[in-house]
This record gives sequence, structure tokens and C-alpha cells, in this order.
Amino acid sequence: MEIGQIWRYAKTVMGIIFRHPITGATVIPILSDGRIVLIQRKDTGRWGLPGGIVDWGEDILTAATRELKEETGLDLFKVRRLVGVYSSVDRDPRIHSISVLIEAEVTGEFKIEDKLEVMGIEAFSRDNLPLGNLSHDHDRQLSDYLQGLTVLD
Repeated sequence: MEIGQIWRYAKTVMGIIFRHPITGATVIPILSDGRIVLIQRKDTGRWGLPGGIVDWGEDILTAATRELKEETGLDLFKVRRLVGVYSSVDRDPRIHSISVLIEAEVTGEFKIEDKLEVMGIEAFSRDNLPLGNLSHDHDRQLSDYLQGLTVLD
């Protein structure tokens, strides 16, 4: 059986088990100097925004704070704004998920705690972001953010 066929079966089974999209929290981390922090994912090698699935019993802010810490070592200092909610069926190639995207001021030192998912952390100026080949739908999310949009998709 080929990988594509196995993945189709796995997605079907997950759809039956979960029956609803998975909710996640994604952060646009802003350092005090204005640079934006991205993580380099191990599964694709691509850069993307830190974030992940909201655990049972967590709220969005708690999940965002936890995921930021696990993936970057940074602390969420202050939420600046809700950038958007992204729910398009094809936004994440792994599973149907809803991403709540926030912009946040962050503090601390870079440290990868989740070494299974993350292989690098880097801060980019707005002019130097590696747009065009980010993971999932993070190109769109960052583009919307840079344009000052608030999105419900």
C-alpha cells in the first residue's frame, strides 16, 4: 500500500473518530525590537508560526502560551490582537483544523523544548520573512497580518 493511500485511510478514520475539526492556537510572536519569530518544522523543513492543538480543558490563550513556550522557549507577555480565525478544510494538509491566530508580544530566550516537532527558531524583520514557502497556510496568515486584516475564513 502506498503512502498516499494510507494517509487517505488515516484521514477517513480520524474524521469518523473526531467528527469535528480540531481547534488550534497559532501565535505571531513579536520581540521587543519588532522582529517576528518563526520555527522550522522537522516534518517539512519549512518555517512557520508556533502553535498547536488546544488540549482538553484548555482555553485558546492557555494553549497559545503553552505551545509558544514548548516550541520557542519564549513567554507570551501580552496579546496585541486577534488576527483571525482560519477554518478552511485544506488549510492544514494533515487534518481539518481551525486555527485561532493571535499577535503577541513575547519575552525570553530561544530554547526548543519540543524537539520532535521543531528543529530551528529564528527572528525575522518584516522585510526578511521567508514568505512563499511557509508550512500549512502560514503564508496567508502572515500576509493577512502584515496587511492589518482581521480574518474570518
